[in-house]
Amino acid sequence: MLPWLIIGGVVVLLIIFLIAAYNSLVRLRNQVDNAWSQIDVQLKRRHDLIPNLVETAKGYMKHERETFEAITEARSKAMGANNVSEASKAEGQLNDALSKFMLVVENYPDLKANQNFLSLQETLTSTENKIAFARQGYNDQAMFFNNKIEMFPSNIIAGMFNFKKRDYFEIENEAERQAPKVNF
Repeated sequence: MLPWLIIGGVVVLLIIFLIAAYNSLVRLRNQVDNAWSQIDVQLKRRHDLIPNLVETAKGYMKHERETFEAITEARSKAMGANNVSEASKAEGQLNDALSKFMLVVENYPDLKANQNFLSLQETLTSTENKIAFARQGYNDQAMFFNNKIEMFPSNIIAGMFNFKKRDYFEIENEAERQAPKVNF
């Protein structure tokens, strides 16, 4: 009788461990999904701001058609991204287009002084900061999840229930990795 109680106790403990490991993986997966949705909210906000910024600038910058087309095309690609990897690449292209746009704006002092444009530019800067913060949060959650999937013994449960690693939201453009040069 005692051996059966010991075997039963071990089985119960094993079941409790399996349930706890599975629930932990589900919790982490949901945290990663939530972190991605936070990025998505900020990217949507950014994508909604860009047309207003461009429309405000168009009145001043009549000869900058290529710049406007590049932003519009990059925005469309970014909005159509289907996963983290595509979004990361598309957002890098959008960042490049916006950087070029801001450089061109420097040639138009009247535009730089326009209150509506300044307000939009400030809102975009604030949104960029929120995107950076949300990306960091997502990458942290993806790291926790990926670690849990790879570490023993939860890797066994992850394999049994087909949990897959998540991609990090990374900088695609090497130029963005470089520190800016400041000249006085």
